[in-house]
Amino acid sequence: MKPETAAKKLGILLAAAPETFRDAPISRTAFDELRTEPPTWLEDLRRDGPHPRPVVAQKLGVSISGLTRAGIEEPLTTAEIKTLLEQKPEWLVRERATQAEVHAENARVKQERAAKAAARAQD
Repeated sequence: MKPETAAKKLGILLAAAPETFRDAPISRTAFDELRTEPPTWLEDLRRDGPHPRPVVAQKLGVSISGLTRAGIEEPLTTAEIKTLLEQKPEWLVRERATQAEVHAENARVKQERAAKAAARAQD
């Protein structure tokens, strides 16, 4: 697989990975090895960053769109993420509330659909 795909699946920023990882295709066997027995560089990247946008969004509890609205375009390290979580800037509080509303609405819709499916099954 392409290094970009492997990096995405591993949850790491490709630009921060070693050159040997970035420059060559990764076999399925090698990828499985990276997942089951990650080398030190992969553990360090996962722990300290810099992290790709989906990981930053997940760690902050916001959407990727929320990061964009806040002007966060660059990858963040774990330390920078912790600082944001401690400082709780207004945009982060607002985006986390928005994300909570979205999750609540998705749960409501899912529950509603399950109830309709159960009612149809009884008929």
